[in-house]
Amino acid sequence: MKTDTFREQYEDLLSGSYDCADRIVLNAYFPLAQSPGGFRTWWRVLHGNDDSLDDTALTRYAGDFSRKIRAFAEKRKIPLIFCQTGDRKHEIAEKLMPKDPAFCGLFCILVGRAPAPVRTVQRFGETGRHIIVKKPYPYVNHYSFHILDRQWGHITIKLCPHPPFNAQIILNGHEFVERAACKRGISFTKDGNCFTSVSNSDALTRVADAMADTGGRLVQVCERWIYSCCLSFALNTIEQERCGFRYAYSVYQAEYSRNYLFARGRQMEELFEALIDRTRVPLDLKTVKTIFGFQRRPFSRKSGGKSPRMELAIEKPTYNLTVFKIHFGLLTVKMYSKGERVLRVEVITHNASRMDCGYGIGKLPAILSQLRDILNRFVQVLHCVDASFVEAAALDKWPMRTTLNGKPVAGVDINRPRMRAVAEAVVALAPHPKGFKAADVAEHIRSHLPAFRRYHARQAAYDLRKLRAKRVVRRIPNTLRYETECDGIKSITALLVLRNKVLIPLLANGGYRKRVPKCHMSEMDLHYDIIQREMQSVFNSLGIAA
Repeated sequence: MKTDTFREQYEDLLSGSYDCADRIVLNAYFPLAQSPGGFRTWWRVLHGNDDSLDDTALTRYAGDFSRKIRAFAEKRKIPLIFCQTGDRKHEIAEKLMPKDPAFCGLFCILVGRAPAPVRTVQRFGETGRHIIVKKPYPYVNHYSFHILDRQWGHITIKLCPHPPFNAQIILNGHEFVERAACKRGISFTKDGNCFTSVSNSDALTRVADAMADTGGRLVQVCERWIYSCCLSFALNTIEQERCGFRYAYSVYQAEYSRNYLFARGRQMEELFEALIDRTRVPLDLKTVKTIFGFQRRPFSRKSGGKSPRMELAIEKPTYNLTVFKIHFGLLTVKMYSKGERVLRVEVITHNASRMDCGYGIGKLPAILSQLRDILNRFVQVLHCVDASFVEAAALDKWPMRTTLNGKPVAGVDINRPRMRAVAEAVVALAPHPKGFKAADVAEHIRSHLPAFRRYHARQAAYDLRKLRAKRVVRRIPNTLRYETECDGIKSITALLVLRNKVLIPLLANGGYRKRVPKCHMSEMDLHYDIIQREMQSVFNSLGIAA
């Protein structure tokens, strides 16, 4: 793995780092039966004709599935547990996991209700039938088969017993890498879903990359279990062969993480807390969430039709986990402490069909590559905002006129409210994985500054042109979007911090410090108090304190 700017900055505190794909969720579906006509064709091949095709026949499959699975679990002494709303099924399964390290196969079945695209039959005339999907999706029982695989560890296959038996397969890349690393002789220590120390982090990253190079390994593990262990309760082997029932696979969700291994946990905690404190204002971290009394994140369902969420949040649950999270629609980028000495940066796509590269199982390498690029961009922006730098001559050069593509462009004066608002909006939008438009800048300014309620996209485009001339932002080729440049975002952040966090506090109250008891001051206030004492003497000597 190539070292990134964040790692280069804190190299002396790290014992290593590695990249790895985390949770991968695949959709399994029978392509022919997804359309109404294809469903009837499949039914004719399976039963000889479609005279028996009605709602009763479709519902009977779910009833037979339930009876067969109950008898199977009772005979094999496999736990069959019906879960209630809010139960953490993965945690229940982990408690039932066999202690024998050589165990391989199904070890428990969990049942829970969830919405599913259940088919219904509409009749017209004597022989006419039309297959439609019920809307809204009804809640039906789903069966989660928890399996231990020798290559992939704990995998989950969640199957709907209603035809055409759609399923989801949930895997974890860390468990695959753990087993592959053992075979290659890479020593490590692992705490839950995280490697806390690694003898060769670059070799571990290569193992993780090899897992994601092709979807072939994922198809193999799916084929190994889904037909014999899950689908057989709905269609036996003879029926599967007669109707040619074969699943196709697509990527539904994927997570990609970069893990920084610190030599000391106290250093990691101090660095992360300081990082959040320094980047909260520049990145417009307007939502701070402190969750008390929960050992898991609460969730809520929102009605459809609303615009995708764009939110930045810090969550600090009761189990001492700090999460720095940014939402961009169905993409989430977050940074959080994992274990005692691991800092993880993670990118999640909640629906891979929204990615630009396709979502078939063969597109998994392209999906993970895009997630890696988003992660690199996020880490770079975070580093630039955290470790900002500006040349001494910038205060004189930036307000001066310059040229862009041979045409004159006005300068950038941070002391002007409008230009300062544009600079703050650009910094806040810098982590966006696909860049930002002039309309996004205008919307950000209107929502944060009531004085600029009439600020529109054309004005934003004009102001962004000024920042382009100063090499703060650049146009993404063949698009209307912008992205920040590394040196430019460092400079603009440094100028904003100097003005808002240094000059304004020092010049407040005419150079006279506030008389506040030190016991009521924060660490930053104490620093300001000391500096204001000295600045008061300087102002008196210069004759400007009065």
